[in-house]
Amino acid sequence: MNTQSDNPYQGPQAPLHARDPAQPNDLATRTARLGAAVIDSLISLVVMGPVMYLGGYWDVVRATRGHVPMATMLPWLVFGLVVFTLIQFKPLMVNGQTWGKKLCGIRIVDLQGQVPTLSTLLFKRVLPVQVAGVIPVLGSVLIAVDILMIFRDDHRCLHDMVAGTRVVSLR
Repeated sequence: MNTQSDNPYQGPQAPLHARDPAQPNDLATRTARLGAAVIDSLISLVVMGPVMYLGGYWDVVRATRGHVPMATMLPWLVFGLVVFTLIQFKPLMVNGQTWGKKLCGIRIVDLQGQVPTLSTLLFKRVLPVQVAGVIPVLGSVLIAVDILMIFRDDHRCLHDMVAGTRVVSLR
């Protein structure tokens, strides 16, 4: 008789469970995630661009030739996170979606398929990426690594790993 204990090379046996149709588990495509990111970026640009212009941020960028002092960047980072939260609050709270994700038919879920809390989404998913982005040189590398991780088999970026989330398709 050949059992698992007799064969050290046999893979583990695990019971299969039927998928609950109310809980989508199909990973969002890279294209859908990119589309959602572009939409969300355009929304942020439309809102933040004029505010940054009127607030003098672009003058500082020109005057310093892109080497903006950290003391100038940090208040804008905080302001940008507040604006992001105000714009994205409702769809994030209700469905784990930004407006871009909503338009692209995808959403953020935790590893159990539930909508994460707003604090998880903001403080583990969004904040670390934004903070990393303002670190000279290293920030650009971290952002690139975060983005390129989407080419993993599970399509999870670095910010997904930090937050314990994944992005799934609703279609």
